[in-house]
Amino acid sequence: MREMLTGGELDVLTGDYLAELTMLILGRDRLKDPGAGYARTFLRQLEECLGLAHERGVRIVANAGGLNPAGLADAVRKLAERLGVPVRVAHVEGDDLKGRYPDSLAAHAYLGGFGIAACLREGADIVVTGRVTDAALVTGPAAAHFGWGPREYDRLAGAVVAGHVLECGAQATGGNYAFFTQGDVRRPGFPLAELHEDGSCVITKHPGTGGFVDVGTVTAQLLYETAGARYAGPDVTARLDTVRLTQDGPDRVRIEGVRGEAPPPTLKVGVNRLGGFRNEVAFVLTGLDIEAKAALVREQMTDALAKSPPADVRWDLVRTDRPDAPTEETASALLRLVVRDRDQEVVGRALSGAAVELALASYPGFHVLAPPGKGSPYGVFEDVYVPHGAVDHVAVLHDGRRVPVPPAYVSPAHDTAVLDDMPEPALPEPALPEPALPEPALPEPALPEPALREPALPEPLPSGPTKRAPLGLIAGARSGDKGGNANVGVWVRTDDAWRWLAHELTADRFQELIPESRRLKVTRHLLPNLRALNFVVDGILGEGVAAQHRFDPQAKALGEWLRSRHLDIPEVLL
Repeated sequence: MREMLTGGELDVLTGDYLAELTMLILGRDRLKDPGAGYARTFLRQLEECLGLAHERGVRIVANAGGLNPAGLADAVRKLAERLGVPVRVAHVEGDDLKGRYPDSLAAHAYLGGFGIAACLREGADIVVTGRVTDAALVTGPAAAHFGWGPREYDRLAGAVVAGHVLECGAQATGGNYAFFTQGDVRRPGFPLAELHEDGSCVITKHPGTGGFVDVGTVTAQLLYETAGARYAGPDVTARLDTVRLTQDGPDRVRIEGVRGEAPPPTLKVGVNRLGGFRNEVAFVLTGLDIEAKAALVREQMTDALAKSPPADVRWDLVRTDRPDAPTEETASALLRLVVRDRDQEVVGRALSGAAVELALASYPGFHVLAPPGKGSPYGVFEDVYVPHGAVDHVAVLHDGRRVPVPPAYVSPAHDTAVLDDMPEPALPEPALPEPALPEPALPEPALPEPALREPALPEPLPSGPTKRAPLGLIAGARSGDKGGNANVGVWVRTDDAWRWLAHELTADRFQELIPESRRLKVTRHLLPNLRALNFVVDGILGEGVAAQHRFDPQAKALGEWLRSRHLDIPEVLL
């Protein structure tokens, strides 16, 4: 926060404190203390920076309110009074739907930015919210500053794209970037967006900060945790297939051409529940006969747990060992046992005792990475949908006035907001035809209005020799989680590479390269303007990050695994 306030000019400082897992953690905190439920980190940052922000006239908008935005707003007021800084604090509420889902730890609708805009228009210096979309932290200030209304879809869509690029901080300035060796990313700075009234923007960073901003870093973040060409939100549906990126100078990328459509008739609700209890043991297998050692301990543990077997048992043998290894660690493999059950006792002492009792009676060299403990609780995430009218979106101003925020969705049949109940789940999105592959030339699909005409298709690559090589030599990737699903965005930097990638990396080929996706539904989306493909893998993360269903529970490295797989790549591209 201090870096952003001191590094250069700024009008609004935003902060995104909420992930799906964060909401679960805050829900558990609030069970212990009803006054908790917000991100205390935000208060610690403000204690250092509130006076600085006030001196520089920078407004602060953050979703750090979590489950208790009113509580955080009160805490900020007390902090400001103690520091002697005269700031006006407002908050946004209405996202909490726990009463509708009484068996949940937390259930919150993803609100849009117009509650934030109402607070800012009425003079708030600090606005804290609960569960809003990440992009709402940008659409709200933009709508307040430029006076946008809820029907200005193209402008709002541009702000959504800017917000999506900013939401993960240094991921847009070289952090977690596939081609990280092309710049100094030891300490990347944070990105900022210069917003314009027409909805376009420039992504940049403060002068002198580390990292770099180019078309690639912005493309990577645009593909992060998205699905198809329609990026739906409570304010607008942004058309990612209309985004145009251009390098606008050193560390400056211009985003323009973004088109928007009406938001969907329903709001997404993130529901976090206690899923049960889990425990884990990592057996270390060293030297020879790794497979036989794994089979022995697996059979012994299965026998030991037979009286009361856990509901879910997963074994994974991770072959980190190598032959004739120079160190014991590199001579060793890991055998992970993960168990889950609704009953803590089933995955607690029963598992721990069984593992420890094998210490002198199993494979040679028996040891574990850490002694097994009690079963720990884990959460599950589910996304459901409710009509806009199911939430009471309210801007609570700095003077205590409560301003209702009308739903952004407008019925196609009536030019009025829809407030009546609608069936769950969400109505399906209108079908968006996939754009044609670049070559060979196919008839250009008719996209629903508003749509930008696809550019002329380039000529196909001439045939030539190929070389077996990693995909990542020519393609970047960025992956992440959405509940139990994962997405992998893949992009290339030249037209020739795009013509090859669009034909070569089909959904079927993706499943060949990522074997654990073969039994799952994989959907491929084309984004020609970005020279990108986006793959959505349904169910690969089980019940979400908190359930820790797989080795990489948020699929953060799934894209890097894909980049390491070998394909027959045209030598001209290498």
